[in-house]
Amino acid sequence: MENTFPKTRKIMLNKLEALRYFCTAAETLHFSETAMRLSVSPQVVTRMIADLEAHFGEQLFKRNTRKIVLTAFGEALLPKAQKLLAESEELFAGNVVRESEMTGIVRITLPPLPDRDEILFELLQKMADYPDLKLDWRIDSAQHSWVEEQIDIGIRVNVSPDPRLIVKPIFRFSETIVASPELLTRLGKPQNLDELVTRFPMSNLVNLNTGRLWGIHTGEGQMVIPKQPHFVSNDIYAEIQAALAGRAVSQLVDYLIEPHLKSGRLVRLFPKLPMPEWELYLYRPYQTVTSARVRLVFDELAKILQKYYQDNVSV
Repeated sequence: MENTFPKTRKIMLNKLEALRYFCTAAETLHFSETAMRLSVSPQVVTRMIADLEAHFGEQLFKRNTRKIVLTAFGEALLPKAQKLLAESEELFAGNVVRESEMTGIVRITLPPLPDRDEILFELLQKMADYPDLKLDWRIDSAQHSWVEEQIDIGIRVNVSPDPRLIVKPIFRFSETIVASPELLTRLGKPQNLDELVTRFPMSNLVNLNTGRLWGIHTGEGQMVIPKQPHFVSNDIYAEIQAALAGRAVSQLVDYLIEPHLKSGRLVRLFPKLPMPEWELYLYRPYQTVTSARVRLVFDELAKILQKYYQDNVSV
């Protein structure tokens, strides 16, 4: 038994190394550039990929004289390999952060959260010990490609996280259809969604990814789109003002309008109708190697978000 353990450990480490070569090659789609990134010869890269293909009994790349592309098996393997490498990186990462590793830019994108200024202020305070660490902080509701935009960290709202991302869930919430008491006094209460969209003034958000209206969604998968909405915006806070002013019935995020529901400035419609649930989460893309500065900012931002929403949001 004493003789077999070191041998088994060596094999496992070689497999992890082979996966690192595979993930890097999948990022570059060039063995020569992969070799440059890993500071080895192209022959070493070719041999490692060949050994991995022999292990799985499947081809990972299709090759010609100019470029390589992932096979269907390679595409299916890539997110699993990236996740395994990320988890192994977290496992072996030390707790001591060296100042020399805290140099460079960390790019962060997030939607227009109501308390984004306070969240940023706390994060900047946490970074005070690292004067050479620079933040690129972008407010944007559109869901951009993290590869093309070189996003290191993001905050996103979605029904469920993308499986290609390393995710820290923050909290879940739903939506509510609401109107002002003044509007309901004038028009009465709608009995169903069909009456709502045909007889009542409606507001709607613009989907920044498609340029189209989001429509009204239910938790049962039903969707209706107002034909002629009375108020349209790409800003959820502007839509709240339209509802408060009695200009339109709106489907709004519940935790943002909870104070207005409690004060009576807004009234919940269809309280028994299931509403869609969403998740706010922090993410970073799987990378073959993640810099210490990105891991630090990600962990600190996760703590700030979880503490803030636990303390300040009733969900």
